[in-house]
Amino acid sequence: MEKHAYNVNVNWKENRKGIMCSPELSNNETNETNCIEVATPPEFPGGMPNIWSPEHLFTAAVSSCLMTTFLAIAEFSKLEFVSFKCNSKGILEKVDGKFVMSEVLLFPEVVITDESKRDRTERIVEKAEKACLISNSITSKITMETKIIIKSN
Repeated sequence: MEKHAYNVNVNWKENRKGIMCSPELSNNETNETNCIEVATPPEFPGGMPNIWSPEHLFTAAVSSCLMTTFLAIAEFSKLEFVSFKCNSKGILEKVDGKFVMSEVLLFPEVVITDESKRDRTERIVEKAEKACLISNSITSKITMETKIIIKSN
């Protein structure tokens, strides 16, 4: 596989807030861009509540990578499932005098209809975590607590 580049542009607007966009995510038909506000989180001086922060985006990158990797592996493995969701929590702390995202806790939940596929489903989730390119690119500890739910037809 060749190298890929992902472009993100951040522009400061006011106080501790800016707007983040990617030229690759704009809709060519409507000329709309898929931008989000980003800000310092409220735990820091001048931080702003209710706006995506770098800490939220970091945690979201790990969680969404788990999901997309799971979807790819599940499709390749022909695993039938009803739903996938993943709650996550990023832990920020000071280590050696520097703020770091020291850990990301993942709580994936997969709903299936066949009890006999429970172990296989769990293995696929674990394989997805090990193959997640974002998790493999960071030094944060990744902790995962998987829940497999059986839904009868």
